[in-house]
Formats: sequence, structure tokens, C-alpha cells
Amino acid sequence: MNVILFDDEWRVNLLPLTFTRPSAAIRIGILTIAEKWEKHLNATVSFKTTGYLSSKFPAKIESSNIFINGRYLPDKTLIELISNLSSEEMLMDGDKVVACYLNKTEADDFLNDNVSLANHTALNFTGKFSHISKCPDIFSLNGEELLKDFELITKGRKSVQISGTNQVISSENIFIEEGGIVECSVLNASTGPIYIGRESEIMEGSLVRGPFALCDHSQLKMGAKIYGATTIGPHCKVGGEVNNCVIFGYTNKAHDGFIGNSLLVSGAILGLIPIHPILKTTMPK
Repeated sequence: MNVILFDDEWRVNLLPLTFTRPSAAIRIGILTIAEKWEKHLNATVSFKTTGYLSSKFPAKIESSNIFINGRYLPDKTLIELISNLSSEEMLMDGDKVVACYLNKTEADDFLNDNVSLANHTALNFTGKFSHISKCPDIFSLNGEELLKDFELITKGRKSVQISGTNQVISSENIFIEEGGIVECSVLNASTGPIYIGRESEIMEGSLVRGPFALCDHSQLKMGAKIYGATTIGPHCKVGGEVNNCVIFGYTNKAHDGFIGNSLLVSGAILGLIPIHPILKTTMPK
């Protein structure tokens, strides 16, 4: 199955995130949307996105292709509906195309925004598909996506043993990948699962309440407080208090301080800004 995740006109509602990536490259839960589809369908995906991003995120076209809207989050129902589509059908969510099969000629035209789907029979789903339409959807849906991704990633696998230096609640909901380190911390997974990625570390004195994901090669600093429904992407350093946030990879918030109901994009660095000595003398007391 050749899978192509496409951006639709709602991409502009996800700016500024989609200035630098397709909608499907957004992380929500533990995985990006693209990674979710790859694991569910056991396939490698490519992307149809806006022109200037297409060189970095090219589409791979074959003789038969399934195009899936990159804003939609996979679940059992959606995957079953897509799997049962015929070559002349398209799955609709109201007036939005969710998925359709296209041959090579149709796919080439679709990439150039020239294709007409008039010959496809529209199948309208009367239920509700989980999808992102605006940036706040990412952290508002993050809790339920954490649960879904945790089950997907850990099913049939065994966690690294949790160190006895930790205080643990609901250990069956905690999964540590190889190389993950957690010492002298409180882990409460009774409110949701806790996932610790490869070569990641939760430092001493941290208080973590699930659902929570610390992705590969990331670090939770000493004394951090995580209130749940929070994802820290790969290669990050995070400290202080964090509640209901999605922090994309390669991002630092290492200092104390609170952040909640927020998104931090890749490359962001949050820190305390020192006051210039001249300003100190002129600022009111």
C-alpha cells in the first residue's frame, strides 16, 4: 500500500507550525501523525504539501495510491473504513475529503492540484473523526492521543525495570525504553500512562503525573513538576512546572517557571532574560 498524507486548505489554520512542516508531521500524543499512520498501516508514508516544502517532504507516486488527509488521527474505525474503500470511492467528513484511491495519472494531477474527483463516489461518515483543525486542538487532544499511542507502541513489549529509588503508583501504566533512566522521582500513572523514550532521563526530585511522554534523548531536569497530558519531544531539556503542553523536538525550557496549555515548536529556547545594568537604575521600584 502506497500511502500519501496530503495537506488540505485547513493547513493555513495550523500556521505557524505548518510554515516548516506538513500537517501530518505535527506531534500529538507520543508520535507525529505520520508516525501513527506508518505504525497502524505498516507502511512508509510520503507527503503532498505546499510547493516550497515539497522538496524536503516529497511525494512518492506508484501505480496505485491511497491519499489520506494529514490532519486526521488514525483509529480502528477510520482505518477499517479506508481499508474497505474501492478505487472509485472517497471517504468524506462533511465537505472534507478524508481519503481516496488514485492511480498514477490521477495522483500526478492531484499533486499539481488539477485532479477532479467527480468520478469518485462520496461515502459520508456520520460519526466523528478525530482530527486537528487549529493549533489549540493539538494540546486539547493530546491526552487521549497519549493513551492511544502508549497502547500502540507498548503492546506485547516489556518495559525496562523501574528503579527502586522511585515512588511509583500504577507501575503497569509505565513504560521505559532501553537506555531510559529514572531515579529518585515520583511517578503517578493512575491518571494516565507514562512513557520514557530511549536514552531519556528523568532527574532526581521530579514529580510526574500521567499521561506523559518523554521522547527519545530528552531530559527532565531536577525537581520538575509535570501535571499531565504533556508530551516532550525528542532531544529536549525541560524543567519547572508543565501542564497540558506539547513540546516539539529540539526545544529547551530548562529553567523553573510555569507553562500550561501551550505548544513549543522545534528550536525554541525559553529562559530568563537578564535586565541590562542601565535599565536597573531607571526602572521604578
